[in-house]
Amino acid sequence: MSHQLGVAILGCGYWGINYVRVFDELPQTRVVAVCDQQTDRLQEVHERFPGVGLTTELKDLLNWNGIEAIILCTPAVTHYDLARACLEAGKHILIEKPITTRSGEAEALVNLAEARRVVLMVGHTFLYNPGIRKVKACIEQEELGRIYYLHARRTNLGPIRRDVNAIWDLAPHDVSIFNYFLNDTPQWVSATGSKVLRNCREDVGFISLGYADGIVGHIHVSWAEPNKVREVVVVGSNRRIVFDDLNNTEKVRIFEKGIVLAPSEAPSYGEYHFLVRDGDIISPRVEVSEPLKNQCSHFVECVIQGLQPLTNGKVGLEVVRVMEAIDQSVNLRGTPVELNVISSSVLSL
Repeated sequence: MSHQLGVAILGCGYWGINYVRVFDELPQTRVVAVCDQQTDRLQEVHERFPGVGLTTELKDLLNWNGIEAIILCTPAVTHYDLARACLEAGKHILIEKPITTRSGEAEALVNLAEARRVVLMVGHTFLYNPGIRKVKACIEQEELGRIYYLHARRTNLGPIRRDVNAIWDLAPHDVSIFNYFLNDTPQWVSATGSKVLRNCREDVGFISLGYADGIVGHIHVSWAEPNKVREVVVVGSNRRIVFDDLNNTEKVRIFEKGIVLAPSEAPSYGEYHFLVRDGDIISPRVEVSEPLKNQCSHFVECVIQGLQPLTNGKVGLEVVRVMEAIDQSVNLRGTPVELNVISSSVLSL
């Protein structure tokens, strides 16, 4: 049997235990150890995966024989210090989103990974979702025509997190999706947030992102709504596409409807006549696969072959820069904030 990549999971909450399961199932990897400060979580790992080593100390994990890559699933505010220690120890690393909560820290991790020649990947899992990939393919094939705008809703009644607000918890998913669809990063953001639950952190947010060519993206996130919604809509001149992650039968729907200029001349008062063009609603076939497993397989492939991940550190850095601008705009009650965008495309892979 070929060499199996030795993997460790650092932080074993809800997502951490899922990573243990996925890497245990992948034939190219073996889970060597799990690290968590809470012994009850380690006990759960022992019961489900009895052959996996357990520790409460990071230094033990970094010195453990056979660990080549570490999956970091701790609270976002701890990511920088823990990831830096892993990178300095020469470990490849996959960090749950967001990469950090400060762009300066994210940039430092990117530079450190390059200096140590190890893979740094961020867990923007939706970019490994077959439905999102299908929408991306339709955009690249220019089926939509000119993109007018995008909007996303990501709402639920909780769960309430203690390390970040609802905007930082939920919006990075859609920022990464919008950047992926457009191969671009926003030029400006405008955002408002509210503490409707009288919590110490914003639990609802409304975000607008301004991209090149007048394309606008809008994101609504909330911990306070009764219905769970995971929806992304892309509106173009020829078609509209809806991605609904909670619809197991029709995750992607394409609406062949549009608005076109009437063939007659424009009226004298300077306005154009428009016609609504009706059309079919198509539900394309979307492959069934687990996004988290797709993401982990990609990470392993990049480590083994020395490739740059789709969601590499620079992609994660750009998302954090957008999130920082969102924070600033929220503090300014929606005042637009300009972003300094990296000149080279960070989504060229």
